[in-house]
Amino acid sequence: MNVEEAILSRKSVRKFLPTPVARETVEEILRVAQRAPSGNNIQPWNVYVVAGEARDRLCRDVYEAAEKEPERHQAEYDYYPSNWFEPYATRRRECGYGLYSTLGIDRHDKPARERQMLRNYLFFDAPVGMFITLDRRLSTGSYMDTGMFIQNVMLVARAHGLHTCAQAAFAWFHDIIRRHLPIPEPEIVLCGIALGHEDPDAPENAFITDRAPLEEFAHFYGF
Repeated sequence: MNVEEAILSRKSVRKFLPTPVARETVEEILRVAQRAPSGNNIQPWNVYVVAGEARDRLCRDVYEAAEKEPERHQAEYDYYPSNWFEPYATRRRECGYGLYSTLGIDRHDKPARERQMLRNYLFFDAPVGMFITLDRRLSTGSYMDTGMFIQNVMLVARAHGLHTCAQAAFAWFHDIIRRHLPIPEPEIVLCGIALGHEDPDAPENAFITDRAPLEEFAHFYGF
């Protein structure tokens, strides 16, 4: 698979098969992904990988917290704005409506929407979960660097025939995650990543988000 094929076939998979992924495969994905660029080559990211019983215990505790006391938990950084505005508000709304429609969930069916949201905390049944962290003492540029590393992880996974879902939803439950993993205090939990084999029969995996036309975001001068 070439780079363009990996980019075009990458998507957020929300239902995985139970097929195991070997530790050696995960290690190879991370070895290649770490070739991501970073300012002055500081390589600001850290990765914590869970599988098997360690994954199950962590997911059980996060799921329970998200189900019973979500208001007690906050992320350590702002992923979204407090007030949405265009064109981002419409894109966000269309993404949510599109996913729920694919699943047959009415937009007004709040319990069904919440049940789907909670599946984040099971890594959508993926056998492998990753948590990406960043030293909080670093600055904005390191967020960009880590974003490039995360993208590399997802693209290299495609080269291995695997799929992923990047999940900022885990950031709100960093305190629960820290009970299970030795994440030092200076590190911020940025997101989780589900890794595994796509369930091709799951309707949610047929949902592909749109992208804005080139004319909306690219600006050319001097050509």
